[in-house]
Amino acid sequence: MSDPPFAPPAARFVAFLVRLHERLQALLVLLHWQMRAPIARELRRLRPGPASLLGHALAALLSSGCASLPPPDAARARSTALEEVAHTRLAQVARASATGVDPALSGFRLLADGDQALDARIALARRAQVSLDIQYYLVAADATGRRFLRELGDAAARGVRVRLLVDDLYASESGLLLAGLAAQANVEVRLFNPLPQRGGKVGTRVALSLHEFERINRRMHNKLFIADGSLAVIGGRNIADDYFKRGEPSNFIDMDVLCSGPVVDGFETVFDRFWNSEQAWPVRALLPEADGAQASAQAMRDVDGEPPVAPLDRFGYRPVSAELDEGRLTQHFAPARLYADGPEKAGTEGRPAPEAFALEGALQAMREARSQVLVATPYLVPGERGLALMRRARDKGLRVIVMTNAQAATDEPLVHWGYARYRAEMVRLGVELHELSPALGRRADAAAGESASSLGRLHAKLAVIDGRRLLIGSMNMDRRSMRANTELGVLIDSPALAVEVTQTLQRDRDIGSYRLRPAARRPGSLEWVAQEAGREVVHPREPGVGWADRLRLGLMSLFVAEELL
Repeated sequence: MSDPPFAPPAARFVAFLVRLHERLQALLVLLHWQMRAPIARELRRLRPGPASLLGHALAALLSSGCASLPPPDAARARSTALEEVAHTRLAQVARASATGVDPALSGFRLLADGDQALDARIALARRAQVSLDIQYYLVAADATGRRFLRELGDAAARGVRVRLLVDDLYASESGLLLAGLAAQANVEVRLFNPLPQRGGKVGTRVALSLHEFERINRRMHNKLFIADGSLAVIGGRNIADDYFKRGEPSNFIDMDVLCSGPVVDGFETVFDRFWNSEQAWPVRALLPEADGAQASAQAMRDVDGEPPVAPLDRFGYRPVSAELDEGRLTQHFAPARLYADGPEKAGTEGRPAPEAFALEGALQAMREARSQVLVATPYLVPGERGLALMRRARDKGLRVIVMTNAQAATDEPLVHWGYARYRAEMVRLGVELHELSPALGRRADAAAGESASSLGRLHAKLAVIDGRRLLIGSMNMDRRSMRANTELGVLIDSPALAVEVTQTLQRDRDIGSYRLRPAARRPGSLEWVAQEAGREVVHPREPGVGWADRLRLGLMSLFVAEELL
């Protein structure tokens, strides 16, 4: 809004306060939302108190219109997926793995363990012969991010065409690495929906870009890796240490799926839509200076030795790299349906967001359930619409089980506060609600044979419907996935996959989470029940959260509308 030209001082002051509240609300949302990523460690170190938050908001208010993007790159080249891939080694492995299988079915293999998930990506990059089409919300500048970019550069040096699309929100942290990669032959890097403010840390960039808040609030949350148009990995993992059990002091509990067959063609179509969209900017247009390219190339080379990988994963399968060398993958074959938002969902400011195809498709699949829905989501803000869905499930006699993070485990406390408003009603409606504890989550990882040196946080985004259909992808059950983020997922009709996921979640639920139930002596309240050392331990209040944290989040929630969570 703008002030009337001759408004009295009181009216101008009120208008100023309204604008300040809008900017402060936007800043709070984005700063807390950013803590969903490993870069949160740096943000937490710099996390401002109320005074500096006000300073950021004032600076953004006063500087509105100063930061702007360069002119659009008219020479942006359009490209599409390469079709001549049948001769490649990966295509041959995909065909051999599907021998005797209906060609209409796609192949799937869960990647539940962090070391196996990283091994799969590296193995695909090293064996690609024609193309790598890759799309991520975050590629960090840590050891895993540098290793990942190095593998892409090595593939390009062999003549593989590499197209890498990264959301711009965190790209400044790895900007020199991305520019260095883009400087190599056979590589093009694009940034999605760039912020006007190009320099500085994430918090600074966000604060100085708030004059375009409606646009920059829309992010590309997709995670997709396609090798030679034949094998693809999708799921919840970004490219950073914390997603592959290589971080400290915490790691994400996550899950991906390796795909082959017809569904990969659908993923290529989605990638091409994003790659050729008006929101995808060539990195050279945003980072024109190449002074750091040499240094960034060296940084990609300066990575540790081979990442370790266990000889077997939790399901007893050998690493993807070993199976690729043998010429055949262990997979389950099943029909699948792709759910994907379009890039226009993150369109320009003032344009209404199109329908959320990904999350709407996921919700529709859950509405079709006949007996049970098991959901795992790190961020859960059901709202009245979600509660209505749960009421319908109760009326149909469905069993609904939900796993999410406890407040002590979440990396996004403000979103958890939004979820906490609905907990008591969810339990009253019969939802079996479980919250992952960071300490208990560490025990769950240890049970899977993984490192128990760090705390665990749920990050997997999936659902098992009627014990036979698996929904997996990048979608969270929150307002951001519905309204602001572009998302990608797949619904797989495979009882075998559903059993594997259910067993994994059951283990985490039994030894790594609190079960919420009504408090017997305090009507309207909840209590948290855990299994510790073989006995039931009841917590009358939310474990691991002090009164100061509750007060801080309660005050901050007054500034942030639930629609922005």
